[in-house]
Amino acid sequence: MKKTDNQVLVIFGASGDLTQRKLIPAVFNLYIRGFLPDCYAILGVSRTEFSDDEYRKKVVLENKYLNNTQQISEEQRQSFAKKVFYQSLDSDENQNYDYDILKDRLTKLEADVNSCDNIIFYLSTPPSLYGTIAEGLANAALNHGTSGWRRLIIEKPFGYDLASAKALNKKLLCHFTEDQIYRIDHYLGKETVQNMFVTRFANSIFEPLWNRNYIHRIEITAAESVGVEKRGGYYEGSGAMRDMVQNHLLQLLALVAMEPPVKADAESIRNEKLKVFQSLRPMSAEDIKTNVIRGQYIESTIKGKKSDGYRQEPGVDPASKTETYVAMKFFIDNWRWSDVPFYIRTGKKLPTRVSEVVVHFKPNHHHLFAHDSEISNSQNVLVLRIQPNEGILLKFSMKIPGAGFNTEQVNMDFHYDDLANVYVPEAYERLILDCMQGDATLYARGDSAEAAWEFIDPIIKAWQEDDSIPIFGYPGGTWGPEHADDLIEGKNMVWRYPCSNLTNDGNYCEL
Repeated sequence: MKKTDNQVLVIFGASGDLTQRKLIPAVFNLYIRGFLPDCYAILGVSRTEFSDDEYRKKVVLENKYLNNTQQISEEQRQSFAKKVFYQSLDSDENQNYDYDILKDRLTKLEADVNSCDNIIFYLSTPPSLYGTIAEGLANAALNHGTSGWRRLIIEKPFGYDLASAKALNKKLLCHFTEDQIYRIDHYLGKETVQNMFVTRFANSIFEPLWNRNYIHRIEITAAESVGVEKRGGYYEGSGAMRDMVQNHLLQLLALVAMEPPVKADAESIRNEKLKVFQSLRPMSAEDIKTNVIRGQYIESTIKGKKSDGYRQEPGVDPASKTETYVAMKFFIDNWRWSDVPFYIRTGKKLPTRVSEVVVHFKPNHHHLFAHDSEISNSQNVLVLRIQPNEGILLKFSMKIPGAGFNTEQVNMDFHYDDLANVYVPEAYERLILDCMQGDATLYARGDSAEAAWEFIDPIIKAWQEDDSIPIFGYPGGTWGPEHADDLIEGKNMVWRYPCSNLTNDGNYCEL
C-alpha cells in the first residue's frame, strides 16, 4: 500500500449537504479500512457557527449516512470524531483577516496533530467562490507550505462555458500550480469506470479489435429515473448538456477512445485523454441541427401515478427551454476511430437509472447463416455496466440445438457482486485517497476541461441563438424523444434499451 503523508483536510462548505452525505462518510471509510495516516485531521470551514463538538455531533456522531457504509462500532465513531474540527469563516469576500484566522487555526492544528504542513483544501462550495477562495488562500500564504505540500480539490462544474472555464483556469493558476489542482469528477472514481481501462489494455482479446476495422459504433448512456426534484432553480442554469455531457460523459468517452498510454501514470493517461478531446470533430450549424437532439420531460402517468413535467417543477420557468435530455452523434478524427460514430445519451425521468458503455462490433462480411433467422449474423456487443448491477456483458451467437444452423444471441456476463468478500469503495473514497497520495490520474486537467468545452460550447450557443432548433417533449417514464432513434446509422438500428438488470435489454438487428 502506498504511503500516505500526515495531513489536514480543510473542507470549505463544510455545513453543506455534500460534506455530510459523501465527504465525511468517504473519509470515515478510509479510517475504518486503515488508509488514514497516524496524524490526520479534518477542519470544516463555512459561515455557519459551530463549536468543534457541535460540528462533530452533526457530521459524525449523528450522521445517518455513516450507517450506510459498513458495520461500525460506537468506539470507532467516537475515535474518528476526535479527528474532526471546525472553523467559522466568511468566504464570500476576500478579506485577509478571515484567512489569517484560518491560517492561525491550521498552525495550531499542525502542532496538535503533527500534520507536517501538508494540507488539502476541498472546495465544496458554489463554483462562483472557487477563484475567491483560491485568492484568499494565496493572500494568506496558504497556497504553499514551508515544509509540506498544498493541494486544491474543486468540484464540478468547472466553468459555465468555454470563456468562464478559461477565466477560472487563469485565476486558479495565478495562485496554485497545475499539479496542485485536482478537478474532481465522481464518475471517474467508480470502480467500474476504472475497470474499463483495465478491460481494454490488460486483455489481448479486446485491444486488437478496439478500432474502426472491427467496431461499428459506441454508445454511452447515463439515464436517471428521477426528475430534477427540488433542484429546479439550479437546473435552470445548467441543463443536461452542462450537468452531464460536458464532464461525466466526455470523461467516459476519453477512457473508451484514448490511445494506450506509454505508462500507467497520471501524466501519460491524461495526455492521451487530452488527445481525444482535441480530435473531436467540430460540429457545423447543420450538424447541430441534425446530430444533436434535446428534449424536456412533460407531464405523464408513471406506474399509475401522475408525474409533473419539467415546467411544473418548483423553481422552473413555465416557458423554460432548458433541456433535461440530450442525445448526440459525433466523430473522432484520428486513425483509430475514423468514421466510427459515437453516441451519447443522458436524461431525467427515463424508465430506469443506468449508466453504461456499449460497444457494437461489426458483423461478419459474409452472412453465412442469414437465411435462418432475422437475428443471425447480428452484431457482437460488449456492455460495460457502470451502475447499477455493475459488471460486463458480452453478447454473441450460438447454434440452437437441433437440425440446421439456426442461431440465437446469448449472454455471457460477469457481475461485481460475484466477487465475494471484496470491498468496492465509493467514488469519493477512492478519489480523496488518490489526492491524499498525490495521484491525479482520475482527476481532470485544466487543458482537458477547456478542450471539452471547445466541443460543447458551440452547441449550447446554437441552442441559445437559433430559435428554429426544436426542443422535443417526451413523457416522463419513456426513453426520451423518438427522434433520438433517427441518429443511429444502419437499417433498423436503435439504441440499446437497458434494464437495471444487466442482462435484460431490447433486440439487436443486423446491418
